[in-house]
Amino acid sequence: MVIALDVGTSSVRAGFYDGAGRAIAGRSHQVAHAPTFTPDGGVEHDATRLLEGVVACLDAIHPNRPPEETRAVGVATFWHGLLGFDAGGHPITPVYMWADTRSEGEARLLRAALDDEGLHARTGCHLHSSYWPAKLRWLARERPAEVQRVSRWGSFGEFLELSLFGDATTSVSMASGTGLLDQTHVRWDPEALAAAELEDRHLFRIAARTEARRGLRAPWAGRWPALRTAGWFPAIGDGAASNIGSDCVDPARVALNVGTSAALRVVTRDTLTPPRGLWRYRVDRTRSVVGGATSEGGNVYAWCREVLRLGSDDELEAALAALAPDAHGLTVLPHLAGERSPGWRGGRRGAISGLRLDSTAVEITRAALEAVALRLAMVYGLLAPCASAHHAVVASGGALGRSRAWTQIIADALGHPVTSSAEPEATSRGVALLALEALGVLTDLAAVRQTLGETFTPDRAHHARFRDAIERQRRFDERI
Repeated sequence: MVIALDVGTSSVRAGFYDGAGRAIAGRSHQVAHAPTFTPDGGVEHDATRLLEGVVACLDAIHPNRPPEETRAVGVATFWHGLLGFDAGGHPITPVYMWADTRSEGEARLLRAALDDEGLHARTGCHLHSSYWPAKLRWLARERPAEVQRVSRWGSFGEFLELSLFGDATTSVSMASGTGLLDQTHVRWDPEALAAAELEDRHLFRIAARTEARRGLRAPWAGRWPALRTAGWFPAIGDGAASNIGSDCVDPARVALNVGTSAALRVVTRDTLTPPRGLWRYRVDRTRSVVGGATSEGGNVYAWCREVLRLGSDDELEAALAALAPDAHGLTVLPHLAGERSPGWRGGRRGAISGLRLDSTAVEITRAALEAVALRLAMVYGLLAPCASAHHAVVASGGALGRSRAWTQIIADALGHPVTSSAEPEATSRGVALLALEALGVLTDLAAVRQTLGETFTPDRAHHARFRDAIERQRRFDERI
């Protein structure tokens, strides 16, 4: 058996999986948490609180079995999180999250001064507030005393390893989400380092995904004796794990995930430069994941529920489904957390046009959810050529699980069938499958694909209406 540990934006999960990547019933635990939001656009996590969540999850599922039955622990965590460590390996900054937009000014300066196209070709990342170069320059300007105390920069994955083992590396997957990695040569990119005003000695060594670490240090070895000899694999990006866990392991399937944010991704072994507007990260040294992520997703749904004071989930779902597509007369820019794909303008803000005295809360919600779907349709238009000619779109994520109406809206906007993944915890399952692959237990991930769920077929007339809505949204975006 293996343990899958998923440290996400809103919760930590841990669970046992068998040798075929199947979750063991009753052997999982989840701890919810939330980032801190600041009025100036900051989004931060407390690394120590996240570690407490990991410990609570492992305590809850700690096996009362001989240690040889737990072969490995696989880890996934959110991409792009930036954390500063002192010389002793202790965190001295919060974890600055991808949604933190305070460095947008630095990102604009970098785009004006550097060759964004060239950096994008090498690192897979645009110059944007989500990534480390802009964040590090903002920190150097705004918090110089804090920066001077930092010995190394990393992610929560490195903090977890330091805490449990006293040493740490960063995986190729996590490094690929920083905006600092030359993905072709798998080394830190000199121009990106210079843009971040950083030297490679301030970063952790890059390790292969299969480079397991063993030998928990005190007090963890005594706390979890059955895990003393288990191999702990370096953390990988949660998006990569989600693709694998939803069985989108090759160009024949495009993964659609709508959680806090939303993304469309395809796994490929090609190393071609992604189209402008998309990114390319890594699963490992041999597999890339190409896609686009929007800053909006379930966070827009949650905002509508809270601010518009909507009814129960069932009442809202029925009301959303009863409205005709794009019949509300509203145009929404859903950039509540800035824009990532496809325009990469972190300073963008949300806006609504067309409000009338008779506009209802449900109409505003429907328009906002349609607006997210339109952004995903733009991303899909760029990504589809990177997938196989006859590909499937497989959907996962908590937000779509709560709303069949929204899933149908997205299928209509994409103009392509969307099939639900039967896997409720795609990221955790992906972590388990990759750990089993690294152990040599699984040699072909496609061979353990699960049966898919319901397919949402697009309505051609609705798709035509949404194509017009995309153009109207673009024009509104340009005007403001």
